[in-house]
Amino acid sequence: MKKRIIYTDEPLGRLRVIEDFLPPPAELAVREEGVKVTMTLSKSSVAYFKRAAHKYGAPYQTMIRRLIDAYAARHPRL
Repeated sequence: MKKRIIYTDEPLGRLRVIEDFLPPPAELAVREEGVKVTMTLSKSSVAYFKRAAHKYGAPYQTMIRRLIDAYAARHPRL
């Protein structure tokens, strides 16, 4: 059994709204030309994406690629 969350009316501190930069689902369905790369990821990161992929019924490599694509689109200039 999971631990039950107890909500309180305590102040949350300084908050700020962060602009939503993730692409809408329609943009995620667009197929782009790919480039194969070899990279080493941490075991914990790969395990996380495999669990998430299993939960949502998607390939974990696709989830990682879309995350990287979203990051690159958000920070286009170096």
